[in-house]
Amino acid sequence: MKEKNKSSSRRKPKTSQTRGSADPVKCFEKWKNKYMKGRDRVKQRRMQRKKPEWQLEREYIKSLVSRYGDINTTDVCKFSDFPISKKTLLGLQEAQYRQPTEIQRQTIGFALRGRDVLGAAKTGSGKTLAFVVPVLECLYRQQWSSMDGLGVLIISPTRELAYQTFEVLRKVGKNHEFSAGLVIGGKDLKSESERISRTNIVICTPGRLLQHMDETASFHASSLHMLVLDEADRILDMGFADTLNAIVDNLPKSRQTLLFSATQTRSVKDLARLSLKDPEFVWVHEKAKFSTPATLEQSYMVCELHHKVNMLYSFIRSHLKKKIIVFFACCKEVQYLFRAFCRLRPGIPILALHGKQQQMKRVEVYNNFVKKQSAVLFATDIAARGLDFPAVNWVLQFDCPEDADTYIHRVGRTARYKEGGEALLLLLPSEEKAMLAQLQEKKVPINQIQVNPEKVQCVQQKLEAFLAQETEQKERAQRCFVSYLRSVHLMKNKQVFDIFELPIRQYALSLGLAVCPRVRFLSKAHAQKAENEDEEESDEEEELQSFRVQLSKKVPCGVVEHDTEENVDKSSKALHGDISEDEDDLRDLELLTVKRKDVFELSGDPECVEDTPQGPNNTRKETKFKKTKKLLKRNFQINTKTTFNEEGEAVQLWPPVQQTVTAEDEEDDVLGINVAKARDRLRREDQEFDKQEYRRKVQAEHRNKRLKAKEARREASKRQRRSDEENTAYLACHSGGEFDSSILPDPDQLHSSDEEEEGYAKKQHSCNKEPDKKERKGKQLNDEQIGLDTGLSLADDEELVLHLLRGPK
Repeated sequence: MKEKNKSSSRRKPKTSQTRGSADPVKCFEKWKNKYMKGRDRVKQRRMQRKKPEWQLEREYIKSLVSRYGDINTTDVCKFSDFPISKKTLLGLQEAQYRQPTEIQRQTIGFALRGRDVLGAAKTGSGKTLAFVVPVLECLYRQQWSSMDGLGVLIISPTRELAYQTFEVLRKVGKNHEFSAGLVIGGKDLKSESERISRTNIVICTPGRLLQHMDETASFHASSLHMLVLDEADRILDMGFADTLNAIVDNLPKSRQTLLFSATQTRSVKDLARLSLKDPEFVWVHEKAKFSTPATLEQSYMVCELHHKVNMLYSFIRSHLKKKIIVFFACCKEVQYLFRAFCRLRPGIPILALHGKQQQMKRVEVYNNFVKKQSAVLFATDIAARGLDFPAVNWVLQFDCPEDADTYIHRVGRTARYKEGGEALLLLLPSEEKAMLAQLQEKKVPINQIQVNPEKVQCVQQKLEAFLAQETEQKERAQRCFVSYLRSVHLMKNKQVFDIFELPIRQYALSLGLAVCPRVRFLSKAHAQKAENEDEEESDEEEELQSFRVQLSKKVPCGVVEHDTEENVDKSSKALHGDISEDEDDLRDLELLTVKRKDVFELSGDPECVEDTPQGPNNTRKETKFKKTKKLLKRNFQINTKTTFNEEGEAVQLWPPVQQTVTAEDEEDDVLGINVAKARDRLRREDQEFDKQEYRRKVQAEHRNKRLKAKEARREASKRQRRSDEENTAYLACHSGGEFDSSILPDPDQLHSSDEEEEGYAKKQHSCNKEPDKKERKGKQLNDEQIGLDTGLSLADDEELVLHLLRGPK
């Protein structure tokens, strides 16, 4: 306190001279300027408070748009250097995206200005984010809402890639108010159709999008602003050509188009299909030494087809702590080998991802593999493009890829964005040379390695045991076998994929099959190959024959005859007999040995007919009519089936052949049908055979009716007599004693009853005769000729007669 007082006492009081030294005019001007600035600031704040939010946002958007022309890609070091909205920047920061990659740095500026962009970069370079940011900014610039409908369309070739893009968009754009939808196959179509009309950003696959365009009435793309094709080279491929053309026809021409892929196309035809306007080509690594990431180590191994399964099992057993993706050529291979390796229990989790699975199962497998630190994923090429699996150590290509572009996309699942990775390719001896040439052309560095035979484990016996235990597994193995051969057969590049070079039987045994399954298309392929070889031989023979004709005419080697009808006739005459003068010379040349053959075995001579040269006018294909004539000449019966019994005799011919009554010598001996003779033959058969046969059938039917009626009358009379005889006493035969006459009725009563019976019989006889009035009179029988039927046996009738003759004693 004392020091403070001392210091204050030392200060000198201000005198009037020091106060008067400051200019009061300057002080006033300074105070006035300060006051005016404060007043303007207060007014500005008051004005801002009065402005609505939408107007402030619109002014902010105008300020961002005004900075688009000042974008310099060389000065951009972080995302905040781009003139993008605060909501997008906040989403990027929360998703841990801070520094843009090279493809993002060069393409975002063009996309923000509204230019069409074709971007190509190596796998794992961040192409997804390169179009997600412009998509969000485009809709934010337009102040898009859910009532405005579809604004951006993002098309991906596979469902998994579309799902991954949707997840990235949801992370980065969660601060925006746009609505985004994932439209892929395998989901409920009805629920999608109810929501798709209110969706601003649609991420989809081509097939499901076209289905909504055709079936959903409320869905339209008339207000579309931006179209994005992820993995554009695959979507522009022939597999999606028709679908994409139909989609583009439904889109407006005034739109912005962005194309991204690791292997981009420069085809003018493809670009014209998309109606691109002065597109910007951004090839980030076009001048790079290699087309694959520098941190990727690539190698290949030559392996026989029947050793591949053992090689795969041994590889997995030696990398139990790694994360591996194994690519196969077809779904049936993945299905069978996945179940087989699960039974083998290699000691590491195994997952399967292929196109035959349901959508929810595919999403579950994708998420499980992303979360696991060490696992093996058996997959087809649906996982080859765009999918970002974290920390993948190995990519093993069990089957050779279709081309070099497919190889680049497969190995791109590892070594993602400055991370390391390894890739191994298994090649067959027949695939090595041509495939390596393609990879070298695409600037892919790859080295050959050898396998240690001691480390290879054989699993063929275990697979055979599994197939013997489970019938379903055996059927899967058979389908795997056939499906792989079909995939090889359908490949376009026959220099790499030659199905005739494959050891098919050994491959079937390596899968655990005891018997090689039948492959029908393979037999057809062999027949086609033999036919092509025959055509090549025939072409060589034609060239040889033309050379022989030239020699016979002594034509110089440099002169070539024109293929006219006169030359063909002359050459045929020369071959048949006009070359007698030069026969000795031609025999010395040993070039004119005439081939003889009897194709249809028509001639009985041991010497066959000479082949005539076929000129250009005789190269037409043999028609079905000519083939049928040749078969008829050889008496072939087509489409007939004969059944034999145990003794070897023909029982039945199917279809049944109608017998003809025409004599064999009257049959046509010539080929074909004589219409006049056939008409005469039909008329005679109708008169001599058909009418008589019809008359015979009618008579037989009438005879059967008469016999049935007669039998019915006889049965009726028998039943009537039996009912009448129930009241009459019959005498039975007694073997022992005399006949008791007391049991007989009174003769007077018997006489009266006989008269009544006789009158009743007459009435009944007249009633039975009424239906038979139509019968002929000569065939009617008299009552005297009709025998009396008593209903008793013959022995009883005789005993009754003897008793009546004896009379009562």
